[in-house]
Amino acid sequence: MTTGLIRWNPEADVLRGRVDRLFNQMLQDFWGTTLPAEEVSTRRWAPAVDIKETEDALVLSAELPGLTKEDVKITLENQVLTLSGERKFEKEAKGENYHRIERSYGAFTRAFTLPTHVRTEKVEATFDNGVLTVTLPKMEESKPRHIAIR
Repeated sequence: MTTGLIRWNPEADVLRGRVDRLFNQMLQDFWGTTLPAEEVSTRRWAPAVDIKETEDALVLSAELPGLTKEDVKITLENQVLTLSGERKFEKEAKGENYHRIERSYGAFTRAFTLPTHVRTEKVEATFDNGVLTVTLPKMEESKPRHIAIR
């Protein structure tokens, strides 16, 4: 049984992020400057997400280290589940310059088209130790059943 979720290619996003960082680092090395904190806070990023299927539900787990549940918004509209939020870059003191910033900051949005056999009115979410878990229960008629042989 296929879940009907749209495939996402994380390697493409990871590669793009690495190329962006490499390009920014080359420019910084060439010009001899450091990255301004204002630029860091306006970057976009995409949290890593795992999706597994159990007999009763689809379970989506998103890595959101450094965020709280108040930093994350979950919406469900027209069979599309959207996770969004922002990891803010905290400026510690005036006059400080970072020489390397590898952690991602800024706004993020991830959207997933759900299969029609998800009970959207029963979706639940928990947030524990920087991991958001969204449980998407299946409708009874879509769950596998065992048929006795006579």
